[in-house]
Amino acid sequence: MSKVKYYYDPDTLSYRKIEPEKSKRYRNIAFFFLGSFLFGLLGLILLLNTNIINTPRELSLQREVKNYELQFELLNKKMEQIEDVLANIEDRDNNIYRLYFEANPIPEEQRRAGFGGINRYKSLEGFNNSEMVIATTQRLDIIKKQMAIQSKSLDEITKLAEEKEKLLMSIPAIQPINNEDLTRMASGYGWRSDPFTKARKMHYGMDFTAPKGTPIYASGNGEVTRADNNSSGYGKHIRIDHGYGYISLYGHLSNYNVKVGQKVKRGDLIGFVGSTGRSEAPHLHYEVWKDGDRINPINFYYGSLSPEEFENMLKYANQENQSLD
Repeated sequence: MSKVKYYYDPDTLSYRKIEPEKSKRYRNIAFFFLGSFLFGLLGLILLLNTNIINTPRELSLQREVKNYELQFELLNKKMEQIEDVLANIEDRDNNIYRLYFEANPIPEEQRRAGFGGINRYKSLEGFNNSEMVIATTQRLDIIKKQMAIQSKSLDEITKLAEEKEKLLMSIPAIQPINNEDLTRMASGYGWRSDPFTKARKMHYGMDFTAPKGTPIYASGNGEVTRADNNSSGYGKHIRIDHGYGYISLYGHLSNYNVKVGQKVKRGDLIGFVGSTGRSEAPHLHYEVWKDGDRINPINFYYGSLSPEEFENMLKYANQENQSLD
């Protein structure tokens, strides 16, 4: 029950009851309800932005979101470490491995290239942390692409290394007769006096004087293509195809230790010194062919001679004496 209010009337010298106007009364009621509504709305907004009324599931989801953010931060740190290691491998790949095997370095723009065309990250848009998720995913994709490029490069380097090793082992790089078995190095590559006609004639190989039966060794890896005496002047001889355009020939043998089609390795025993064919005395006539041309074998002894031994051989090989075949 509302209180009754009075005021003092000096004209009548008495208290008179205050009668409120109806319009003012209704206005006050309207203001009261409006103020209550606004206050309630403000309170609701404040409550929705605090944890006071969050359900246990909402609190759990918030913790998960914070955990995911932490995991993304850790993932980015790991990617930084991977990028550093990958950059080091790429640097060695371009400036050591590919340089050594004479392969072109991989351009930086090719290693760091992104992905053009359609938006491959559209499905990740529209979320609260879309920018972070997209940036991390894009960074991870680029790392994966770099690793794929590097993996292919290392595969190529491996093949080049295997091929180079195969080439180095195939080149006729050792003397076909051991130094201790030699009587002397009789004649070298160049113009020499023919032992039979005494005319000046081009001698296309090197003659190693040694007793009959002295072992002869393959000067490089390859396949025996001939082991016969059907070539004029060479008598019993062996030819080895080393690949890469190289062929070595061993003439005037007394006997064979290999047969046609046999695979041999550098240093394998292939035959024995003799004096068959057009020969004046027991010796080995040795030739090296490259792409169909006979070249000076003295340039291919780096695999078995010391600098002093090579210098002595060079001295004897350059003497214009008489050859033995």
